[in-house]
Amino acid sequence: MKIKTKKLSFEQVRALPKPIHKKPKKRGFLFSALIRVLSFFDMLGTGFSYTTHHMEKAGDGPYLILMNHSSFIDLEIASVVRYPAPHCIVSTFDGLVGKEWLMRQIGCIPTQKFVSDFRLLSDIRYALKELKTDVLMFPEAGYSFDGCATTLPRHLGLLLKRLDVPVLHIQTYGAFARDPLYNGLQKRKVKVSATLSCLLSRDELREKSVEEIDAVIDRAFSFDSFAWQAENGIEIQEPFRADGLHRILYRCPHCESEGAMEGKGTKLTCHACGKVYELDTLGRLQAEEGETAFPHIPDWYAWEREQVRKEIEDGSYRLDAEVDIGVLADHKALYMVGSGRLIHDREGFRLTGCGGTLSYTQPPRASHSLNSDYFWYEIGDVIGIGDSQMLYYCFPKGGEPVAKARLAAEELYKMEKSEKAPAR
Repeated sequence: MKIKTKKLSFEQVRALPKPIHKKPKKRGFLFSALIRVLSFFDMLGTGFSYTTHHMEKAGDGPYLILMNHSSFIDLEIASVVRYPAPHCIVSTFDGLVGKEWLMRQIGCIPTQKFVSDFRLLSDIRYALKELKTDVLMFPEAGYSFDGCATTLPRHLGLLLKRLDVPVLHIQTYGAFARDPLYNGLQKRKVKVSATLSCLLSRDELREKSVEEIDAVIDRAFSFDSFAWQAENGIEIQEPFRADGLHRILYRCPHCESEGAMEGKGTKLTCHACGKVYELDTLGRLQAEEGETAFPHIPDWYAWEREQVRKEIEDGSYRLDAEVDIGVLADHKALYMVGSGRLIHDREGFRLTGCGGTLSYTQPPRASHSLNSDYFWYEIGDVIGIGDSQMLYYCFPKGGEPVAKARLAAEELYKMEKSEKAPAR
């Protein structure tokens, strides 16, 4: 999938009129049927099936549907599982670029990822209460990098209590293994399934505290796709299964080098020390010689998080990258405004460029996570920052790991919140 791009100067983009806010639209039957038809062949190719659990306590809808975000196929899964019931979809702002009319017809509610959006609650409430339609939401907001849940926003339970509608949960199995984000859009032959369950009835929402509801959500989003693959004997035979694995596993645990890892074919190689790992058909890593530091990919990723936190604590963490810059100011195009410099450290993000006309800062407390992605719209690996006025998409020219930037942003946020929490 690609996105419409256009070259403009930053000053021209800054002068563009802001998009007018529009209320959500209820998806009509014809669009529901069209999505069903378009999803059919993808679903057929995955041998898709699903089961339902505890739906007897759901009561009457409309429902808020929470779903883990593992793959591009997630929206198709939700459409099949809930067909023929229509639903609106909380979607990213960039998803409407160049196709706003169509995306609104299928029920998209655009929001800016990892940016405070005070109109989102009213849009979701409008869809539920006025349009009487379900609303699908991915609380992680970003795709999973390592097959486990990404950091969830705190106090999501407060949103659920205010909406006061039953909460359903869709959990997918095999979607990540079929098309992990790091693997460069290369699909594997993996069966995909899902479960649809009632996570919280209306009575449970009213009875439980915000903290208790958050705990229920945390448990529902505790998953490990690589562990699921190994435990269920899901063999992935494709010879490209390790392609791009260095996007997640960017740091060698043996020599501590960064930027020297390469995932290619079935192997992950550190070109600094020569250490080579084989990714077997069950998704486990095995060193060709010597010690296997981390057989389980999420354990390696968790170790990288620990190293990032140590760098932040000792003051050595710093991303300093030359970047190409794309800006989103409306739904018409991604405006490529030139190049610049992105710095990330203990103080947050600082983006400068475009001949001195662009200067943007973002403190660590701005968001609990970071909009980072691999091969974003087939342009390149990206780090996205911004506010309600403008979004900046930064494409590092030197191959800097965007996964590390996400880990650092999450750890900085937690440290800031902890340091400024009131004493009890």
